[in-house]
Amino acid sequence: MDDIISIKGLAKAFGSHRVLKNIDLTIKRGEFVTIFGPNGAGKTTLLKIMSTLVAPSGGSVMVDGFDVTKKPVEIRSLIGVISHETYLYSDLTAEENLRFFGQMYGMDKEKLAARIDELLQEVGLEYRSNDRVGTFSRGMKQRLSIARAVIHEPSILFLDEPYTGLDQHAASTFEKVLQGLDAKNTTKVMISHNIERSLKMCDRVLILAGGSIVFDELRHDIGSAEDFKERYEFFVHE
Repeated sequence: MDDIISIKGLAKAFGSHRVLKNIDLTIKRGEFVTIFGPNGAGKTTLLKIMSTLVAPSGGSVMVDGFDVTKKPVEIRSLIGVISHETYLYSDLTAEENLRFFGQMYGMDKEKLAARIDELLQEVGLEYRSNDRVGTFSRGMKQRLSIARAVIHEPSILFLDEPYTGLDQHAASTFEKVLQGLDAKNTTKVMISHNIERSLKMCDRVLILAGGSIVFDELRHDIGSAEDFKERYEFFVHE
């Protein structure tokens, strides 16, 4: 697998506050990486820099060969973002939301129509396609936000605390949809506090603390969730 994300010497400061400190990180195409860490560790800032929403203070970040500071438009066409914020329009129907985002990516009209039908079935919302999103439950909105994020078949998915506000059933449905994506070609980078669920999903685990990566191991080398919790507490001291 080739590297799809390459970060060297990344630093980020807001005023005098250093949020990220000399981060070096490479992520391979098709990898599923989960980043754990305490509040304020810089996890969301790191994700926002990779997705071109925040500019770095120093270092370099390359996403599929593009520099985040020089080619943000090209990068945005390659990525999808799933967050606890759904970024959906409540007054639009499920179908209208997906059509809007597909058009933003310049998708062909016929291809987009077929893609909308396919995704609504995949997330189990085809029976609510013509209902306004404002009438949806939290879990339904989150499932539709997955469809929104992958409408243009992105190479990379960034997931920022996607489990926030989901009940057990909605979280299980979310995982099934996520696992149904093309694992070989879709790279996933997730921020999470949910150790049990997130460890089941990923290939590789990072811990970010104090603005630095303090732990980086493959999932199969970690052991149980309880084993990882002990390591987490050692590195984080929460």
